[in-house]
Amino acid sequence: MKIIDKTPFQDAAGNISISGRAQGTLKYGLKWFSELESQKVVIAQLDRTLEKGFVLIRNFTLPNIEVVIPIILIGPGGISVIHVTPLKGQFEAKGDQWNNINYGLSQPANINLIDIVIKRARALQKYLATQKINLPTPVEPVLIASDPGAHIDSLRPAVRVVMSDAIKQFAGSLAQANPVWRSESIYDLADRIIEPRKPEEPKPAASAPPAVRKTDPQPVSRAKAIFDASDSAQTFNPSEFDFAFEEGDPPFAPEPALQNMRETNPSIQQHPKTDSSKGKILGLTNRQAILLAGMFIIECCVIAGFGIVIYLNM
Repeated sequence: MKIIDKTPFQDAAGNISISGRAQGTLKYGLKWFSELESQKVVIAQLDRTLEKGFVLIRNFTLPNIEVVIPIILIGPGGISVIHVTPLKGQFEAKGDQWNNINYGLSQPANINLIDIVIKRARALQKYLATQKINLPTPVEPVLIASDPGAHIDSLRPAVRVVMSDAIKQFAGSLAQANPVWRSESIYDLADRIIEPRKPEEPKPAASAPPAVRKTDPQPVSRAKAIFDASDSAQTFNPSEFDFAFEEGDPPFAPEPALQNMRETNPSIQQHPKTDSSKGKILGLTNRQAILLAGMFIIECCVIAGFGIVIYLNM
């Protein structure tokens, strides 16, 4: 299985420094690093089962909108969007509801993981549609619990729910699925997801044909009208993603789309921007700088403590 890792704040060796971990936590939420660790556990199990013909894209941020898709798994049978949770305990997946089970009672959880997976799969499918990629099957949303201490009661869930002891069976079902793509198409699709193609520039309008007399109508055929409509490029519109994501996910950034509109239509007035770089230290906000300074002080104290212990033992 080919793995393409797009995890932010990660070096070439796949490690995240203390400062990178702090920045990622501030940007994506307190659960960000624990979810990354749980992803590694699941990806290792998938890699042992899925062989050539599968591509896994990890933590890819959709262009123009700051929406991170945790795992995109492309195989001969289709595309899956996988969200890995490190939670442990008893849960219930009922339809589109995600509930906690305490003392035999089912109560809605504060964060609906099923709703999160559905919306991220929908976001990826809309993104592929803007790239004019026609999928033979819809994107499948999958929720995987990486911790063996998580028990999930599934009652016709709206997504595919997989517990830790069933990851191998899940991978085996993907390997045995009816193929809809060849290996070459899978790798090409992965490349188009990571590096989207720019929309084609409109061709110059041809000279207008001679007017048709009312007494001699020549209606355009329905097949030709459908072909001409499908041939036109679709403009990426971030406002279509008007749904909320999990707490801690970054907000949308529709500014690039607005900038494109200004470039194509000079009549749109551009309002002055405030300088967002003011109040930042080395590109960090005050909160990030304070957090990094505190971590630096703690590290200095730890190193000084080790130095004192070594000196006293000499």
